[in-house]
Amino acid sequence: MNMRGWQAIVLAVTGVVLTASCGYAAASYSAEIPQEELVGTWTSSAGTSLTFSKEHTFSGTGFDKVEALGCANPETLSNGRWAFYVGPKGDVTHPDETATRGNDLELSFTEDPTCTVWVYLYGDAEDPSMCPTQDPDDGCSPGGYLRRDEAPSHS
Repeated sequence: MNMRGWQAIVLAVTGVVLTASCGYAAASYSAEIPQEELVGTWTSSAGTSLTFSKEHTFSGTGFDKVEALGCANPETLSNGRWAFYVGPKGDVTHPDETATRGNDLELSFTEDPTCTVWVYLYGDAEDPSMCPTQDPDDGCSPGGYLRRDEAPSHS
């Protein structure tokens, strides 16, 4: 095999290793929480606030401060619906409002139905934080993590 062939193999193997290790890193820091612990208000130091209800609705402010949003006119967004992602054997495939727990969820906005945001839950079940992101391996921007303001509502 010539040198160019070996370089291609080394690059391919390196890509697989890096992709797998990043995926494992995101999984090892994910927090699976039940719906009861999601319900309540979460805020970020950047000024974003989200309040989740048990009826799978949310309201919030400061969506224009969420870098990963990628929606047109984020300053006009204020409410919508949320759902945990579910799939066969735990694989993330689609949001499902019947799911009662998860480690990531989708926000869909009433004001712009084409705008959806993936939110990844980090940390542990006792003290999770959430990150609106396009890729959990990228992490959150400074001030992007949202944390619970108060004890979760168990009603």
